[in-house]
Amino acid sequence: MSRVPELTAALWASHRRLDNATRGMTREQLSGPSYCSEWTIAQVLSHLGSGVQAMGLRLDAGLAGTEQPSQSEIEAIWAVWDAMTPEDQAEKSLSTDTMFLQRVDTIPADQLEGIHISLFGTPADADRLLAVRLSEHAIHTWDIVVMGDPAATLGADAAVEMIDGLDLIVTYTGKPGHGPGETTVITTDPDRTFRLSAGDAVSIAPATSGDPPADAVVRLPAEAWIRVVYGRLDAAHTPASVTSQGIGLETLRAMFPGV
Repeated sequence: MSRVPELTAALWASHRRLDNATRGMTREQLSGPSYCSEWTIAQVLSHLGSGVQAMGLRLDAGLAGTEQPSQSEIEAIWAVWDAMTPEDQAEKSLSTDTMFLQRVDTIPADQLEGIHISLFGTPADADRLLAVRLSEHAIHTWDIVVMGDPAATLGADAAVEMIDGLDLIVTYTGKPGHGPGETTVITTDPDRTFRLSAGDAVSIAPATSGDPPADAVVRLPAEAWIRVVYGRLDAAHTPASVTSQGIGLETLRAMFPGV
């Protein structure tokens, strides 16, 4: 069953959160640091704006059955955004995101659910397109919101949609050579149980009754586990409810240094 309605609703919620956090920011504030150590707040907004513009081109190609945008087309988009002032990066990021979401809302369900595109070199449908955008948007929105609110968490709507789709990102962000081989990860809001395996590579899958005994157990909110995987659960931003046995949080942080 398609997840388009739920993903779109979560994207709108993340959009509103970002709008509320950044609307009215001065040039000085926009030029200040984000949680991404190499980017200012304006540069994070620029990344989100150029990203959704590229997503729009991919969506157009999928609907028309034409070739996906080339790397040179994507790089041309980046160049335009990089040349903008901080104020324009902020304003245009939000307006471009709005236009993309409004467009998605107007496409008939059968057309949207029938698209086939290429995303990061692999086949993808509308669910995957929107899920990738949600992950990017929710994480980077947190990167901005947390600068003004150290206790900020990921948006609840986003966490619900992201928690079951971490397998691919874990294989990308996880670094082997840290911690015990098998860890049970138990989340709340929503409730899930996963098996994290750290051998020659790092992987995660839903826990099953046939799993061997785990070497360690971690219990934490789902949004916090998502932030672990994306390298955003440093000591200063770890909820008090996070507990671990058999593996230290520093070991988990070393396993997932971030993207």
